[in-house]
Amino acid sequence: MEIDVNVAAPAWRRVADLEDLAKECVRQSLAISEATLAPECEISVTFCNDAAIQELNAEWRGKDQPTNVLSFPTPGALERKPLLGDVIVAFETVVKEAEQQGKLLRAHTAHMVAHGFLHLIGYDHETAAEAERMEALERKIAMALGFPDPYAEDADGPAGGAN
Repeated sequence: MEIDVNVAAPAWRRVADLEDLAKECVRQSLAISEATLAPECEISVTFCNDAAIQELNAEWRGKDQPTNVLSFPTPGALERKPLLGDVIVAFETVVKEAEQQGKLLRAHTAHMVAHGFLHLIGYDHETAAEAERMEALERKIAMALGFPDPYAEDADGPAGGAN
């Protein structure tokens, strides 16, 4: 699998080895999800700012506000198309969530990449059962990457925040 990482917002340079983190996160997500993808498939992970993700969120979801992560699966990608899709992660929102939830920025960033990747391969959280299944995978991915459970409760209440 080819994993293209684009750092579109310079503020993301605060996260050491961001490109390596994103690639390892996608690889672990693929392994843990046990998804079967064509070996030549491609995924793009873009790290942008809130303004950029707000534009995308307004255009594609009708929500004129920033969000933490967006996923854009390529239609038919799971039927062996080479381009799987795009994951877009917004800096300011992810930083704010990490601070509010008492998480390391690096851990929350990895969680958002994993969350976005799982959407690309067909996972969702529209129902309680879907959310449970997706969150269980996200927990396993976080642990494989050496991070704590992204849904563990902190002093301020339940963690989470993936859209």
